[in-house]
Amino acid sequence: MAVLYTTRATAFNGREGRVATEDGALALQLSRPREMGGSGIPGTNPEQLFAAGYAGCFGATLQALARARKITLERNEVTAEVGLVKRDEGGFVLSATLDIILSAISHEDAAALVEEAHRVCPYSNSIKATIDVQIRYQLA
Repeated sequence: MAVLYTTRATAFNGREGRVATEDGALALQLSRPREMGGSGIPGTNPEQLFAAGYAGCFGATLQALARARKITLERNEVTAEVGLVKRDEGGFVLSATLDIILSAISHEDAAALVEEAHRVCPYSNSIKATIDVQIRYQLA
């Protein structure tokens, strides 16, 4: 395997700190959600960042696959819902659901694109052993 791209981000002081990439393109305040005992100070959290990354990556994968199949996707909208789940045996795991809206292509094309995207998306591949991702799609 050949590494195509590498980036670095550093978090300072965990969930109540900040996170930044070394190139300065991303610099965000982190805060614990109220549901987890946080103060409500404006900021993002690791689950939101994961959801944003997964949605963007899966959408880009869908677009690339559609292009390769000469399918025009006028609408390609991916919403990732990511939850932090406490495990009975201790520790935590993430849950993930993808809600996808695609432009008015055939149901068969949509099903094939979504299935293949889940098979080749880097996020999907990285988490498949630990997270059972739920995927729902609809045609616009």
